[in-house]
Amino acid sequence: MNPEQARETVFTVLRQITPEADLAELEPDVEFREQLDIDSMDFLNFVVGIHERTGIDVPEEDYPLLASLDGCIAYLVKAGNG
Repeated sequence: MNPEQARETVFTVLRQITPEADLAELEPDVEFREQLDIDSMDFLNFVVGIHERTGIDVPEEDYPLLASLDGCIAYLVKAGNG
């Protein structure tokens, strides 16, 4: 998975969780919870959505790595390329 594919995957899943959000305005290094006003259940649904779309297992201890757009992209590129 390349960075563009990872970014599109993240945006696709975020659109399902926060359809009203303007994802073009996301700051890449600021946590989603701060920018999108999502709660812990929304974040868990986000992680599940990432797994469903990519098949990548995300252990609970890695959840903080998915807290921002940059973190998600880096994680998915690394995990998706084995």
